[in-house]
This record gives sequence, C-alpha cells and structure tokens, in this order.
Amino acid sequence: MSLIDVLILISVGFVTGVINTLAGGGSLITLPIFIFMGLPPVAANATNRIGVFLQSVVAVGGYKSKGVSVFPFAIYVSITAVIGSIIGAYFAMDIRGEVFNKILAIVMLLVMALTILKPYLIKKGEEEVFTPKSKALSIILFFFVGLYGGFIQAGVGFLIIATLTGIHGLSMVKTNSIKSFVIVCYTAVALVIFIIEDQVRWDYGLTLAAGNSVGAWVTSRWSVNVDDKWVRLFLLITVIGMAVKLWFFS
Repeated sequence: MSLIDVLILISVGFVTGVINTLAGGGSLITLPIFIFMGLPPVAANATNRIGVFLQSVVAVGGYKSKGVSVFPFAIYVSITAVIGSIIGAYFAMDIRGEVFNKILAIVMLLVMALTILKPYLIKKGEEEVFTPKSKALSIILFFFVGLYGGFIQAGVGFLIIATLTGIHGLSMVKTNSIKSFVIVCYTAVALVIFIIEDQVRWDYGLTLAAGNSVGAWVTSRWSVNVDDKWVRLFLLITVIGMAVKLWFFS
C-alpha cells in the first residue's frame, strides 16, 4: 500500500466516520473505494468491517459519555441482528466478484432512494412508543437488518433509522445511539467469520479505521444535532458516480 493510498484512506475514513455517526451510508463510499484500489469484492467487503466496528465502538462511547442510551431495548434488537448477520456473512463468502459488484451498485442506488426519503420517514414531535407489540416488531425486523448487514453492510444505518423512528418515534440522537450499539454487536460476529475465512486485509482496514474513529469521535460528542441535508447531498452525488462505475466498468 502506497503513501497516497494511506492518505486517501485516512481522509475517506474521517469523512465516512462523520457520515456514519451522523446519518449512515458511509460504506457506500468506503466499499467501492477498496474495490477501486484493487481488493477483490469479498475481501473489500470483509476489510470494510474493521472501520465499521471500531468507529461504532467509539460512537457508543461518545453517546454514553453524553448520557444517551436506550437499554435494555438495544440489547434485545442486537441479539436478533447478530443471528441474522451470521447467515448474511456466510452468504457473502460464496458470491462471485462480478455479481457482487452489480448487487452493490443496485443496493447503492436503492439506499440513496431511502436517503432522499429519509426526512419523510422520520416522525417529528411524537411521543416515544415502546409497547410490547412495537418491541416485538422491531426485534423481528432487526433479524433482517443483521442479515443485510452481515452480507453487505452498505447503507444499513438508513434501515435502522427508518425502523426506530418509524416504529418507536425515537429522536435521532437516541436512534443513532442504538444504531451504533447494534452495529458493534453484529459486526463483531461478522468480522470474526471473515477473519476465519482469511478475507480481511488488515493494512487497508486499520488505516481506514483510524480515520473512521476520529470522525466518529468528533461527531458523536459535538455534532449530534447537525442538519444532515448536506451529508445526504454529498452521498447522493458520490454514490451515483460510484454505482455507474461498478455496474459498467467492474
């Protein structure tokens, strides 16, 4: 890995650490970056989990330091997410590179549609809802969140945000604190599977993770109330360009 690669990964890591903690979708950038740098798609998918895991650990600590947590609910949804992620990670191991690239391109565009619709999916000014029915629904849905996260990860934050705000009416701060905790849990398990299968490139992954962690540290402590419309615009432009390259030039 060259010095240029190191500088690119640290810079991209910082930006996506901010994006992931504030809204979600950073993997829509980091995963294609790894592929463009020459990593095979499965290795890129596996290596990307290092930064995701470490930045989420930092974000959890940041939210906890500000007194933001939703326990034991976060544990309940994490359990089913972990079960789903095990299945998703093994499925990711068996997919061919060119097929993975095309799936990623489609996923990127679908997730960007969620990004555009996000302001309309979030309930504002409503009381939090934690009925037995709503809890059970989230626990079931988070199995599928984990299944998707274990498979490809990119954009899973938007699915979590849509679920928690849509079903429970949680604020973005509480939603992001749960999101970070859930991602820590299921990513740890998925990462172990990828390590056992020898798919992780530690040099690339740890370099990106250094930038991720700094971005997550800054955002989780000082920027939880930032309007993310500019983040969504940046993601929209970047992801469309990367999706086109993955589909037509992979």
